[in-house]
Amino acid sequence: MLATLGLDYGTNSVRALLVDVCNGAELATSVWNYEHGHQGVILDHKDPNLARQHPQDYLTGTRQVVRAVLRQAAKVRSFKAENVIGIGIAATGSTPMPLDAQGRPLAFSKPFARNPAAMAWLWKDHTGYAEAEEITAQGLRLRPRYLAKCGGRYSAEWFWSKLWHCARVAPMVFDAADTWVEIADWIPAYLTGQTAPAQLRRGICAAGHKAMFHPTWGGYPDVAFLEGLDARLGRIRKSLPDQAYNQAAAAGGLAEDRARELGLKPGIPIAIGAFDAHLGALGAGIEAGTLVKIIGTSTCDIMVAPLEQNLPDVPGLCGIVPESVRPGYFGLEAGQSAVGDIFNWFVEVVKPRAAQRGSHEALSREAARLKPGASGLLTLDWHNGNRTVLVDQKLTGLTLGLTLHSTPAEIYRSLIEATAFGARVIMERFEEYGVPVQRVVNCGGIAAKNPLVMRIYADIMRRPIALSRSAQTCALGAAIAAAVAAGSANGGYDDFSAAIAALTAVQRRIFNPDPARAAIYDRLYRLYRVLHDAFGVAGRKADVSTVMKDLIDIRNEVRHGL
Repeated sequence: MLATLGLDYGTNSVRALLVDVCNGAELATSVWNYEHGHQGVILDHKDPNLARQHPQDYLTGTRQVVRAVLRQAAKVRSFKAENVIGIGIAATGSTPMPLDAQGRPLAFSKPFARNPAAMAWLWKDHTGYAEAEEITAQGLRLRPRYLAKCGGRYSAEWFWSKLWHCARVAPMVFDAADTWVEIADWIPAYLTGQTAPAQLRRGICAAGHKAMFHPTWGGYPDVAFLEGLDARLGRIRKSLPDQAYNQAAAAGGLAEDRARELGLKPGIPIAIGAFDAHLGALGAGIEAGTLVKIIGTSTCDIMVAPLEQNLPDVPGLCGIVPESVRPGYFGLEAGQSAVGDIFNWFVEVVKPRAAQRGSHEALSREAARLKPGASGLLTLDWHNGNRTVLVDQKLTGLTLGLTLHSTPAEIYRSLIEATAFGARVIMERFEEYGVPVQRVVNCGGIAAKNPLVMRIYADIMRRPIALSRSAQTCALGAAIAAAVAAGSANGGYDDFSAAIAALTAVQRRIFNPDPARAAIYDRLYRLYRVLHDAFGVAGRKADVSTVMKDLIDIRNEVRHGL
């Protein structure tokens, strides 16, 4: 029995999945919660936009989960640790981290051990929102092609915004950094022992979607453009390579000291790292016409299109990047900055009622008894800003239609509906620019645990929704990348098509849209778009004066069966 190992470094934990490369059977899985900060995230009560992670959690977590899955798999008679033929890495992004000249995180050095600026800047850190606006303005003026491939606006969630903000607010950290690296690239480098900035291989996924890397202009943005923003950024650009690799390549072989530490065979290939959502799309069996939604604290939406397709630039997307998901295809990324985080905010911060009645499970049961439109509520899902299609982290959430009779379950259902309306906006943007959505595959913890969310999404999006077979889809995608990096000569696969066919599947249950419910949601969606454009589109004149009354009309019709 041969196996590959997929590691997925998420917002709150690291997960490992050991997969039989012959049939996709999941031999063992393990999850380890990060130790630093609040649920793994370093926060600052003075600045709600700040979110960092301590890199030590990545290393401790790697040891914990790899050893755990090997212990579990040892119970399988035909398995031995030397049967693992490769490792793949999925991670959040954009989550860049400053390194010293040896490729060590600055947070590991004594002067910066407690400095959040020296840690990994987590994907949902939005402190660089002003820098993102300045990058966008200069890009439109001097290098519009840079922005055209990432939706027309640069985001506070992305690489250069975060680096520039660090230079402004923590210059000692910025000046001490020899380079910056996405954790999706640094973790493979750590496992191979090739962390020195000159050796470190960068993946096209992180570089293309978050750092304005594109082969048509020679890689990352040119030095002159970056120095036009801030002279200090030019030094970082000079530390970056002009080449980036897709997931079929290997970052190198597992270093001997890392192999001893983990209990694995040295020299096995470590696949080039990629973002969790992009590898989750592989684990969900992505192909042209399939929209894969990785639903967690936030949501990422991934599609692919053949390289020979003449794709237009799509406003609001987080990038159209050649081979960022799988070779031979453009990778298209969109997403929502908060989904599960919104539900958790309501349960853990607002804390409706007593603990048992205010849980996700209890609220979902009550919300499932409600009919679409019966609450009279409509919510904008911008509690952590808008990622797609508005690309604006300064937008905030809104719930309209509240009365003295509104219940926690009604509000909870409205929050779910809001995230589904936001998902429909994204789907329609894909289709508007020639990328049809024929089927939707959802994965992630929420998709697996909450059928109410899936029913609402199917009704609002008007598409059948399937669920990925694996509960650890991003880790499975990483294991698939490892199988391709290993190659058929070593028991893996020579291409992603064969690996995906052998190792992925969806569950039998399909959530199909209900025509009656979908018709009500179509009416609510039109009102959502009025609010969406009124609050989110600069210069757009929209009449919102009737929205409250329209919601009441819909509520009364639904409640009285009119």
